[in-house]
Amino acid sequence: MANKKKSRQKPYWERAYLGHAYWKGKQKLGKVTLQRGDATSQKGKYHWEAAGRAGHSEALQKAKAAVEHAVAAADRQLDLFQ
Repeated sequence: MANKKKSRQKPYWERAYLGHAYWKGKQKLGKVTLQRGDATSQKGKYHWEAAGRAGHSEALQKAKAAVEHAVAAADRQLDLFQ
């Protein structure tokens, strides 16, 4: 048997309708959606969700960074009821 290195899949962003999705293979890790109507003036232009967390941001790059941070923190966080 030959020694094969496991190729680690890296998460990537994919553009979607009115937002972006963060994928790793076929697993959806998080998403950023564009808020419409009155919700934009109250909380922020973009709504993000990842790893059981959610929030709002005025800039797309900040919302994407928040998703990436939440996913990275969830990978390092030990499960409480494991």
